[in-house]
Amino acid sequence: MTPHEMIGSAVEVAEEGLLRGELPIGAVVVMGEDIVGRAFTQEKAQQRRLVHADLLAMAQADESLGWRPRPQPLRLAVNLEPCLMCLGAAMTLGVAEVYFGLESPADGAASVAAGWTPVSADIPSYVAPLMVGGIRRSDVRNQFSRYCETAPDSGLRRWARTLAQLPAVAPS
Repeated sequence: MTPHEMIGSAVEVAEEGLLRGELPIGAVVVMGEDIVGRAFTQEKAQQRRLVHADLLAMAQADESLGWRPRPQPLRLAVNLEPCLMCLGAAMTLGVAEVYFGLESPADGAASVAAGWTPVSADIPSYVAPLMVGGIRRSDVRNQFSRYCETAPDSGLRRWARTLAQLPAVAPS
């Protein structure tokens, strides 16, 4: 599964959340060609904050895979750049690569991963994954724009508007 296909799946999952009134954030965890975890953000439905799409998708993958040896590396695709909490969860799970569609200037953790120096490279949870953004960027901007059209005025809507108004091309 290519990164473009993986982000496409994350965008589809985010659409499910959007249809339920959630922020349009979706994630999939992939091992080889198989999706082993998928989720959208569920802050509204669960009335909790630690229910980010990527965190829920990784928890689902962790439950299904358990401790068994993994024949292929785990990869995570999220339509929005993971936050620091979700980066830490990805490191703990041993995710090798993270792909995302749109950066999250207020709380994205790609710069943390890029500057991470592991204490020991032979301990998987100490190694930050490779993070690549800007994949299907316009699709993600469009989702956040559509969310803003229907969501009630709130801090989340104002934050989502900042994402929808990011430039069409990622800064270099």
